[in-house]
Amino acid sequence: MIEKKKFIRDSVYGDINLNKFEVEVMDMPQFQRLRRIKQLGLINLIYPGANHTRFEHCVGTMNLASKLANELNLNEYETELVKISGLVHDIGHGPFSHVSEGVLSFPHEELTKYVVQKTSMHDLLSEKFDTKEIVDIINGNGYLGPIISGELDVDRMDYLLRDSHNTGVAYGIIDYERIISNLKLDDGLVLDIKGVQAAEGALVSRYFMYPSVYQHHTTRIVNSMFRRALKREIDSGKLNEKDIYKYDDSDFISLFRQSDDEIVKDLMNRLDNRNIPKRVKTIRLDNFKNPEKLYKIEQSTLRKAEEEIAEDYGMDKNYVFINIAEYPRFDEMKTQVNVDNKLYPLTEISNIIGALSKARFNIPDISVYVPSDEKDKFEKLKLNHYLDLPEIDREKFHGIHYDQIKLF
Repeated sequence: MIEKKKFIRDSVYGDINLNKFEVEVMDMPQFQRLRRIKQLGLINLIYPGANHTRFEHCVGTMNLASKLANELNLNEYETELVKISGLVHDIGHGPFSHVSEGVLSFPHEELTKYVVQKTSMHDLLSEKFDTKEIVDIINGNGYLGPIISGELDVDRMDYLLRDSHNTGVAYGIIDYERIISNLKLDDGLVLDIKGVQAAEGALVSRYFMYPSVYQHHTTRIVNSMFRRALKREIDSGKLNEKDIYKYDDSDFISLFRQSDDEIVKDLMNRLDNRNIPKRVKTIRLDNFKNPEKLYKIEQSTLRKAEEEIAEDYGMDKNYVFINIAEYPRFDEMKTQVNVDNKLYPLTEISNIIGALSKARFNIPDISVYVPSDEKDKFEKLKLNHYLDLPEIDREKFHGIHYDQIKLF
């Protein structure tokens, strides 16, 4: 009897073909949970359309893994292995994705490893694969690892496309087919010179998605509020951080709304009603001579500074937030490019990528947020009175950065 083909209709790629085993994996409760976890956490408070889920992203990652596997001429077993690895690569994510991960003492990959190897998902996956191989690929290890987790991997390609599509921010549109058709697997993924322009487009896209979506100033404060509530619940013993993989978004929302901790309940009420603290102080990182130094500041030091600010301004310390934008890593810049059978880093091949590398600190900043009804108190706040900040570069040109000009 001929097996009936199954498809899933995806908003980005259209019909995605599924085999029987992939459907069985998707039907497992561990995977179905991903339907109830937003890909972009709380960003729908900024972009109302950003309600897509980890479920969609994982299916999309599997789809691109399949396309790349075919381009690389992998054998049938390797193709199925990277597809399944792409499908389950985020299965350990906690509620609201990376938002909750910011509180945990371990990365979500550790929980993914646990789900893949220690739950009933292992029993199904091990019918066809060695789950250790799946975990290695998810973590970017081994011959096939760079396909799912590397410098220019299918995970990044999908989330750029998907996040752009659902937020309505046009920066994330990339020519993924051109990139995939010019990748080879040789001690990592190597890009042919013909794919450089498409790779440039992907990196420029992510550069602009960073301030527009992923590290938008409102994104950062709503994430900070949620993490503060989550940390209080974990510290109080009401939540075990190792069980995060069992929960979905609605579980945490319900837990916070009904918490006997009045701070947690109030923070959730403010998120529910979009009563969001405002920025009262912002310093762009490119103002500093050595912006890297800012990322060496311990979280405990930031908390201490928040408490001191609260005390000086007569406020509750739970409502002062100091946030440093995430480090602008852009690992794709390390991608190796094949030029006449010699390999060069993408930054050496492309002037655009070289300029991006230098301009990465133009956008991120350190900001202080307080409730809007307290904002007027902070007009003369001096952040350097509370934190050992890097030295300000007073000779630097503070208009449009020269390296940004070169991009255009």
